[in-house]
Amino acid sequence: MLRLTYRGETAVPVEIEGFTPDWACDKSLTEIEQFQIFHGNQKLPLAEMFTIAGDASDKRFEYEGNLAGVHWIGAHMASGEIYIQGSVGRHVGSDMNGGKIVVEGNANGWVGAEMRRGLIHVKGNAGHLTGAAYRGSVKGMTGGTILVNGNAGNEIGLTMRRGMIAIGGMAGDVLGFNMIAGTILVFGECGIRPGAGMRRGTLGIFGPNPPQLLPSFRYGSTYRPQVVPLMLRTLISKGFQVDETLFESDFDLYHGDLVSVGRGEILFRHSMAS
Repeated sequence: MLRLTYRGETAVPVEIEGFTPDWACDKSLTEIEQFQIFHGNQKLPLAEMFTIAGDASDKRFEYEGNLAGVHWIGAHMASGEIYIQGSVGRHVGSDMNGGKIVVEGNANGWVGAEMRRGLIHVKGNAGHLTGAAYRGSVKGMTGGTILVNGNAGNEIGLTMRRGMIAIGGMAGDVLGFNMIAGTILVFGECGIRPGAGMRRGTLGIFGPNPPQLLPSFRYGSTYRPQVVPLMLRTLISKGFQVDETLFESDFDLYHGDLVSVGRGEILFRHSMAS
């Protein structure tokens, strides 16, 4: 295992994009220490900001320290595991193509943006645009799983194409905006305009006080879909806690967004639906 202890004391962003377990696994400790990172617009070797110890051959990283100002951890990783003992900055797991990232604290915006495969588990809260497309991109998340135990911000799953996002707490506004396909589950309350512009895919909003839907959604039926228990068991198998009463719940199904393709679906728990 490679242990990286952050010792930077700066308000200027630190970016370590491209420093991944698959890159480091065949490198010596000296080569790893010389990996170039950005402190603002200035390039520095990794060892200027981190104390580095251990061996990277097993493709396992463990980060320690106050990493809230450190961005792009795990971006572009294809394999291996990263464990972050605390909170972290923006773009964690961006463009991730495999492996596993666990954040024991909070994560800032763009968690798993445009990720393709792998697992990201944030034990605290996540910022805006989790699993989203970057501005100007045609597709956001195209595979993999993002789990957030706490709350998340606005535009979760923007232009999402495949994969699953689960939010244990509350989600912000325009959940699944312009969603192409995929699955987003929210176990707490949700902000305004969920599913706006969605073409296909599934939004499950299971908390109390479900939001008012846009008029371009239509009620379909009340039933007990077999896919919900399957999704819940998948989340449990990945270490995510779910409300066990959902296994025996009925759901109200709405179709939309009819201003787009209109083949998306939103599920509310029936007993809580308005």
